[in-house]
Amino acid sequence: MADSIPPSSLESRAPAGRWTEVLATFLRLGLTSFGGPVAHLGFFRDEFVNRRRWLDDRAYADLVALCQFLPGPASSQVGTAVGLSRAGYGGAFAAWLGFTLPSAIALVAFAYVVDGLGSSAGAGWLHGLKIAAVAVVAQAVLGMMRPLAPDRDRATIMVIVAALVLAVPSAWAQVGGIVLGGIAGLVLPRGEGTSDHAHLPLAVGKTTGAICLAAFFALLIGLPLLAGRTTSHAIDLVDAFYRAGSLVFGGGHVVLPLLQEAVVPPGWVSNDLFLAGYGAAQAVPGPLFTFSAYLGAVMTPSPSGVVGAAICLVAVFVPSFLLVFGALPFWDDLRRHPSAQAALRGVNAAVVGLLLAALYNPVWTSAIGNARDFAVAAAAFLLLVMWKTPPWLVVVLCAIAGGVLAAL
Repeated sequence: MADSIPPSSLESRAPAGRWTEVLATFLRLGLTSFGGPVAHLGFFRDEFVNRRRWLDDRAYADLVALCQFLPGPASSQVGTAVGLSRAGYGGAFAAWLGFTLPSAIALVAFAYVVDGLGSSAGAGWLHGLKIAAVAVVAQAVLGMMRPLAPDRDRATIMVIVAALVLAVPSAWAQVGGIVLGGIAGLVLPRGEGTSDHAHLPLAVGKTTGAICLAAFFALLIGLPLLAGRTTSHAIDLVDAFYRAGSLVFGGGHVVLPLLQEAVVPPGWVSNDLFLAGYGAAQAVPGPLFTFSAYLGAVMTPSPSGVVGAAICLVAVFVPSFLLVFGALPFWDDLRRHPSAQAALRGVNAAVVGLLLAALYNPVWTSAIGNARDFAVAAAAFLLLVMWKTPPWLVVVLCAIAGGVLAAL
């Protein structure tokens, strides 16, 4: 009888593999998965549904739906959930480590290279990376607008939130914009809810889930209070990066405004170094959230370097673990409610507005200073959108163009 249970209904089975197997698989993906979160999800489906058959299509689609619903980096959260389903909690950690480590190491190495650049050629190269960021973020806005703000109502939410964030440049305005989007989603006309879904192939009890959710909110509320009572810069880092990882709906590029607000105004990282690192992050595989490791490495206050990179990297990803483990036991019930689906539609439109605001400030205002900069950015956007050039190659070309323009 047990043989008749479909793969998508294995919600209480024992792990089917070892964490070492999960680590090796995700390490290869972490070295080769270019193209951002949407491309990552395609790589994952090919690897785990088609090739290895760890999941079936319906179960994988449900995992993706869950992780799109949660704040945080969607592709990393899906990877964590796949690792959990394959080899338990050790598999979840192995999946995160394998997928994250290659790009984190590359960006920390780049941070040390940037620290040693002082020549005019180096300055031009860095400026080229900032121009690349303009094209990449513009492509992200366009790509996210199509599925998340495709109609008049949601496009209006997007623009209102962008205007709010630009008018009141603060982390509170960003959070308020997300809340506003959720409220607007509740009052807008609703589409039909989805009822066809699979049981998620993960065994996380409701008690464990409740503990993880409680820990998530306790840290979200408690870390700012702790940071206000101590002079430790390490606590400030954990607070800032944990909050960024907790509030990013849409993942990937949407973390840009939250991290910029966290590290640039206090003077921890200059805006030039911030945008140069963001441009470099497009040239490495793996999750964009590893940009946090670069920021930790280039910070002026101590801890910085490798220690700062490790603190920021772990802090920005901890919310993902807590949310995935916490939401899994309750997801089947939650996703049936039309109100939850409606609020999510509004939130998704709001996060496109956050990214639209970031496209103007700080990305455009810091990178485009004259007609030559605009020409390079337009050419990079053309290569990304129309010629489908790999992002890493566009970043390299922009860096070269920046060096050439600086030498002229």
